[in-house]
Amino acid sequence: MIDLPGLLPALPEIFLACAGMALLMIGVFHRGDATRLVSGLTVASFLVAALILIGVAEERVVSMNGLFIVDGFALFMKLLVLLGSALAVIMSLGFIEREQMARFEYPVLFLFATLGMLMLVSANDLISLYVGLELMSLSLYVVAAFRRDTVRSSEAGMKYFVLGAVSSGMLLYGASLVYGFAGTTNFDQLAAFTLDSTGIPPIGLIIGIVFISAGLAFKVSAVPFHMWTPDVYEGAPTPVTAFFAVAPKIAAMALFVRVLVGPFGDLAAQWQQIIVVTSLLSMILGAFAAINQRNIKRLMAYSSISHVGFALVGLAAGTPEGVRGVLIYMAIYLVMNVGTFACILCMRINGRMVEGIDDLAGLNKTNPLMAFALAVFMFSLAGIPPLAGFFGKLYVFMAAINAELYALAVIGVLSSVVASFYYLLIVKLMYFDEPSEAFDRPIGSGMSTILVGASVFNLFFILAPAPIVDAAGAAAGTLFNPPPAVLEAADAAAAVE
Repeated sequence: MIDLPGLLPALPEIFLACAGMALLMIGVFHRGDATRLVSGLTVASFLVAALILIGVAEERVVSMNGLFIVDGFALFMKLLVLLGSALAVIMSLGFIEREQMARFEYPVLFLFATLGMLMLVSANDLISLYVGLELMSLSLYVVAAFRRDTVRSSEAGMKYFVLGAVSSGMLLYGASLVYGFAGTTNFDQLAAFTLDSTGIPPIGLIIGIVFISAGLAFKVSAVPFHMWTPDVYEGAPTPVTAFFAVAPKIAAMALFVRVLVGPFGDLAAQWQQIIVVTSLLSMILGAFAAINQRNIKRLMAYSSISHVGFALVGLAAGTPEGVRGVLIYMAIYLVMNVGTFACILCMRINGRMVEGIDDLAGLNKTNPLMAFALAVFMFSLAGIPPLAGFFGKLYVFMAAINAELYALAVIGVLSSVVASFYYLLIVKLMYFDEPSEAFDRPIGSGMSTILVGASVFNLFFILAPAPIVDAAGAAAGTLFNPPPAVLEAADAAAAVE
């Protein structure tokens, strides 16, 4: 018999799964090109899923025999994922029509990838984690190579697939080690196991955590598992790159936080050093490797690696304040990157996309509004006050300092200063160099709305940060309050001993 109340927490995911299958049928049976219709319905599906999510995610609920969890943390991150996915679909419309790649399967792949992301964020077991991860990854592999008549796109999809398979294998191996030494894959039972453990934890369990962390580091493109990012960002169609830069990154970071803080929260002393090293390497490589890049998509790839390093600073702290900093950072990161890629998608000359940084020369003279918006995003990415990007870094660095990770915070600030060079170089090109050929106009009402909205958010975040900061604080707090099931399991294990 179907447990209908048990399915209620997963209602947004169930709705998206049904919507995806329905949209496939609409695309197949619709006469003529159904891409714009299916894209509009996909965005509407994301909106409905968000409304359902807000309605069902009131308190911590575990369902499906402990495989699925909904709490404040899941609500916050899922809303970010849905927003990022919806904006990516909207930004894609003009591009895929101009580039003769308008197929109704394109937005449906985005929808199924987003479904996998939502499952990831709510995973409460290593098995459900892997299922959600593969659903997301398989859709992303296809969409990266969607422009199959170009070598660059096919190469990007192949590289992403091969390296993604390696990372999935590492994650599965780590999960098998964890199961072998803990006897369970459920997050609550793992938390009870680590809470009850005395002395040094089993070395096999620590090795398993290392392999799981390596697999998740690939998904967030953290060093040293970043090698796929520049090539995939450059080779994939630009709106697909924009999608990669926001929604999957947010979902993978949410999973990273939940896995380490939840089931392995009492082993923070063991995994903290892994995150510290990964964060340091990501910030440093992202800052220096982007300096000589002349392709703006490759530059944004290294920028994303750097920003992942900054977000991991908050996770390295291992405190509610640190997790709150990660959530605030990812919310601001979403808006900064969506705005930046909206500008990149407007870089067209005679109907042809251009990706060179030098093509932005003199943009202030030919399109001052777009130049102003891109300058705002560049200053925000660099962390220049009083823009939103500054506050994202402020919260994670303050958490690191309060956790006595002084070296990590100092190196993070220095890396941010180095990274400012290539952001300010773009501003210098736009405002002080002689103009090159002007970009095509108009840019479209949808893109204009995104640019204006993202610019306003970055400019005026300082006036009203409370909604995001308070929501992030409440969401982070749900990860640090052990549920009764964990405490009961720990007491039962202690009684048996």
